[in-house]
Amino acid sequence: MKILTCPINGPRPIQEFTYGGEVRDMPDPSACADEQWADYVFNRTGEPGTRREWWYHSASSVWFIAERDVIRDEVVRSYLWRKEGDA
Repeated sequence: MKILTCPINGPRPIQEFTYGGEVRDMPDPSACADEQWADYVFNRTGEPGTRREWWYHSASSVWFIAERDVIRDEVVRSYLWRKEGDA
């Protein structure tokens, strides 16, 4: 059984989680060009290595970030998201 660590509840079965996609900066939809918005919506890096991803734990209703090594398919760490500059 695959296990993912929720930053709130600790290690849990992967069935309790939903993948939310790669963490990326979103352009301002009202100010960016159509090409820039299309690139954000449809394109991903796809490079091997460690990737920051959004995950949702349905039992606790919390979104968090997991850093996952996509080559070994192993989670390096997981943590709650904070804005830049937050303590």
